[in-house]
Amino acid sequence: MTSAWTDREFPNTICLFDVDGTLTPARGVITESMKTTLEELRKKCVVGFVGGSDFVKQQEQLGENAVDMFDFCFSENGLTAYRQGKRLAEDSFLQFLGEDRYAKLVNFCLRYIADLELPKKRGTFIEFRQGMVNISPIGRACSRDERNEYEVFDLKHNIRKDFVEALKREFSDYGLKYSIGGQISFDVFPIGWDKTYCLRHLEGEGFNTIHFFGDKTFEGGNDFEIYEHPEVTGHAVKNPLETEAILKSLFSL
Repeated sequence: MTSAWTDREFPNTICLFDVDGTLTPARGVITESMKTTLEELRKKCVVGFVGGSDFVKQQEQLGENAVDMFDFCFSENGLTAYRQGKRLAEDSFLQFLGEDRYAKLVNFCLRYIADLELPKKRGTFIEFRQGMVNISPIGRACSRDERNEYEVFDLKHNIRKDFVEALKREFSDYGLKYSIGGQISFDVFPIGWDKTYCLRHLEGEGFNTIHFFGDKTFEGGNDFEIYEHPEVTGHAVKNPLETEAILKSLFSL
């Protein structure tokens, strides 16, 4: 155990949280109630979040002071990481894949999206990130109402699932994994760079209990791998209210 956590009631325990749908509504902002719950939780144990989005987007949801609210901040599944406000070493999706292979992947996706018949299309179909690319058939520039509409359409017609299967066939030798998360998109990243990647940053911290809370814990969802990890106690939630309820029950908050 490191001396950093001796002020906690349970210094050998850490709670990790997905962001969208777990700490906040999808692409929404954290509530004052959740902030208070997390503040009380930090008296009990170590607290961190892990998500696929970059840190700027996570700050939009969790607040500009996110590094002060959490002991660990894991952006892009931990490719960008902060421990007690200090940035840790990072890795790069582009370095892993190389420019030529990356260009082939992007070109295939753009052609595939161009041929999709959707009720609406907006903009920002491919978002380049440090540790992955995020692909959205409707485009990340859609409004909140359009996001909700697309989610219903996607669930009915398996747009993202079919897209992922096409990518698996086309790029079977690239060593990539695909993870559907949120309402409108899916992530593409190297095998092993899912949310379990963040766990390597916890090695040597002395944690013997790691709780994870997420809403996309089904197979193919972007919380699945860490939820099922043998060293993790997983909690599947439907929304932030359920996250709070479980925390209050587990830690007597």
